Amino acid sequence: MSTIRVLVGTRKGAFVFTSDGARKNWDVAGPFFAGWEIYHVKGSPADPNRLYASQSSGWFGQMIQRSDDGGKTWNPVGNTFAYDGETGTHQWYDGTQHPWEFKRVWHLEPSLSDPETVYAGVEDAALFRTTDGGQSWHEMKGLRTHESGPRWSPGAGGMGLHTMLIDPGNPHRMYIAISAAGAFRTDDGAATWKPINKGLKSQYIPDPNAEVGHCVHRIAFHRSRPDVLYMQKHWDIMRSDNAGDTWYEVSGNLPTDFGFVIDVHAHEPETVFVVPIKSDSEHFPLDGKLCVYRSKTGGNDWEAMTNGLPQRDCYVNVLREAMAVDALDPCGVYFGTTGGQVYASADGGESWAAIVRDLPAVLSVEVQTLP
Repeated sequence: MSTIRVLVGTRKGAFVFTSDGARKNWDVAGPFFAGWEIYHVKGSPADPNRLYASQSSGWFGQMIQRSDDGGKTWNPVGNTFAYDGETGTHQWYDGTQHPWEFKRVWHLEPSLSDPETVYAGVEDAALFRTTDGGQSWHEMKGLRTHESGPRWSPGAGGMGLHTMLIDPGNPHRMYIAISAAGAFRTDDGAATWKPINKGLKSQYIPDPNAEVGHCVHRIAFHRSRPDVLYMQKHWDIMRSDNAGDTWYEVSGNLPTDFGFVIDVHAHEPETVFVVPIKSDSEHFPLDGKLCVYRSKTGGNDWEAMTNGLPQRDCYVNVLREAMAVDALDPCGVYFGTTGGQVYASADGGESWAAIVRDLPAVLSVEVQTLP
């Protein structure tokens, strides 16, 4: 029977949960790196026991941790992040120009084929890569030096590169998202980038239809259809059927289309999950009722999946990295909250149960389906 491993990053450490394919009883390991912010933990698709974690502290800076035994033990690896060449400037909230400043690693995306190769999305928005298992990191500066770079500006949480999707059928194609610059695509292995924001509308920027400047919270796709993208924008659920060249809204009957997470069912490319939050100033569920909404039609028609979730006095948030799906059938869905709960569904969202309830605020959730 398969094993499921859930990797959770929190404000005060990392945790690893494991269960068999029934996904009813869970073993909890951690906290690892207790007291540190763990922005992201992710395993290599090429070697499931090779895990990488982004460990960050306002006092001690940024560190990458690596495990070669599935999270049982960890060792720090290279932390040589430095912007390459001329740094240039980006735009601040008031329109003034500020120099690029390295602050932390938001997202780690291991190569689909090589456990030694990992991409890192950082704040201020830039893309780095290691090809030696994290010992050394080099900026792929084609992104940050894009001609639109001086018009990028930070969102409320900083200007982080937080989403990376590698096309399984074309390793030269990757999608990324930056808050608040928008979505970008490379078709040549990160040498050059194209903004893919046509169709997005953001009413609080000078030009609501601008090429860049949109606050994209998350992008997801199904591995079998990497040209079909789903987006949770600051407001609006969006969809693209042509690799991001154009987008259209699929918020449909959602009670609110503000949120952070979005993900796609492992076996049903048209089944999408989101967690609506009341507004950009009130980061909690409507009426204190925690609901995962599911669309089985690729958007527009949404149903609330609430069985097992608190339906009163619940005022947590679900952050952009904090949802993932496993590859079993039926598909498992997982998400974590700022209240320290990690919820799991072993039946595609029909019912939910908490794996744990009292962790530090959850920043990220990833899932590995192990043979």
